[in-house]
This record gives sequence, structure tokens and C-alpha cells, in this order.
Amino acid sequence: MTDTFTAFSISPVPPPGLGVQPPEQFHGIYGMPMFVTVPTADLEASTDFWVRGLGFFVIFSAPGTVVHLRRWAFQDVLLVPAPPADAAGPLGVSFSCVLSQVDEIAAACEEVVPGSTTGPQLRPWGTVEVEITTPERTRVVMTAARPWDPASPEAQTVRDQLGFGAPEE
Repeated sequence: MTDTFTAFSISPVPPPGLGVQPPEQFHGIYGMPMFVTVPTADLEASTDFWVRGLGFFVIFSAPGTVVHLRRWAFQDVLLVPAPPADAAGPLGVSFSCVLSQVDEIAAACEEVVPGSTTGPQLRPWGTVEVEITTPERTRVVMTAARPWDPASPEAQTVRDQLGFGAPEE
């Protein structure tokens, strides 16, 4: 493939902006280019948290074997049975959302499992993020892009780290 194109032409993630609406959950079937497999000691509790807290839905389930969850297109998670985890693992997964969803996802996760969230936090690379620890101890970051302001302190931090000066007037 030698052609280039804007990634938003195939992405379910809308361009950042205030008042941007999230895409609908995607119920179609496709060859998954990437997915996360999450081991859990309690498929039912984990499924409940991912659905009611994080906004996923069950696209397929084989009782006691696997639960295939999805949110937007290309945001697929497979829950599989495994021994219980003692603590959150060092690896995590991030999913895109829109700004209006960050607080509602954090509140929903706190309702399902109190104490499961940290944030939201503004990040210097132009996002707002909330970190969630799921019942099976997976670290999930829900991240929403903020509209980019070239004159903002965050933009200056990025320029400083990349060795660029102030924006041109």
C-alpha cells in the first residue's frame, strides 16, 4: 500500500472538538485487526463491569469459555477464564472516547465498583484521560482528544520537548 490518506477516513474516532458526539456502538462483523484478551476469574462480574461501566456490549458469548465485547469499531475485548489476579498488571489498554463521555464513564465505573477510577486528568499531549482498574485488575485508560490550540501551554510543552520554538504568528 503506497497511498496515504487521513486516518479519520477509516477510524470510528471523530476529530476532536467541543460537543463532538461519539459514534454508535458497532454491531457489524469484521476481521479484527487488533483485540485485547483479558483473563478473568469471574466472567460474569467482569462482563457486567465492561458493559455497565465502560460502555461495551456483548457481541458473542460462549458460556464459561469466552465473552467477546465491543464498543466502537476496532475496540474489541475478549474476556477469558483464568485464575484471579492479585494486583493490576503492568500492561494496560487505552480506548478512545469523546470529551463528553469521560466523566460519565468514570461515574458509571465508580457506581459499579467504587474506587475503580483515577482522574480525569489533562495530559500535555492534548487529551483528557481517566484510568480504570477493572474487576480482573486490567488497567484501562479511556482517552479523549481535546481541540488543539497551538498557543496553549500544552502545545508549547510539546514544542519544547521536540526542540521547536514558539508558534509562528
